[in-house]
Amino acid sequence: MGYFSNAGAFLIQTLFGLYMLIIMLRMILQWARADFYNPLSQFIVKATNPPLKPLRRLIPSIAGVDTASIVLLLLLKIIELLLLGLLPGQAIPGIPGLLALSVVELFSLLVNIFLFSIFIQAILSWVGGANYNPVGALLHQVTAPVLRPFRNLIPPMSGMDLSPLAAIIAIYLVILLVVTPLRDWAGSLAYGVRPMMGF
Repeated sequence: MGYFSNAGAFLIQTLFGLYMLIIMLRMILQWARADFYNPLSQFIVKATNPPLKPLRRLIPSIAGVDTASIVLLLLLKIIELLLLGLLPGQAIPGIPGLLALSVVELFSLLVNIFLFSIFIQAILSWVGGANYNPVGALLHQVTAPVLRPFRNLIPPMSGMDLSPLAAIIAIYLVILLVVTPLRDWAGSLAYGVRPMMGF
């Protein structure tokens, strides 16, 4: 059953991962006050409205935070981990470990979105007019709040903006010093050992 388990894990992680990515992107767009008339923004909104609209009737926003999106992300991550645990050779984590691992993995997703967004934006900046296409313009709006502190500390030198490089280094340090230890702790709480499925 090893081949079927691997294929099942791949499908579960891919489908849930893609949808959670879209929901997380919607939260980030709201936080960054990005342009929701952007075609990519419109796709994200339409893709996430079916579960979010009814959920928002039950769970209102708190202090401007989209609580319904957070609850939906947690539910999806918990369901994903439970489905993975049902595969042959895997274990279903206990409730404390399941909750801890879900929160840590969602935090990891958030950090990685910013990491890759800044990296992609830096590459697109080498291409003329990148900020005028929908993807480039949206990336600029999403990463601006994260890059602003670095730009205040590191002004452009000879026309070169080094703030994206500084931000990437800082985010990668957060992954090494915060995300990875938290993932190891949550994995040990959930399974007694580090998770074997790569999540």
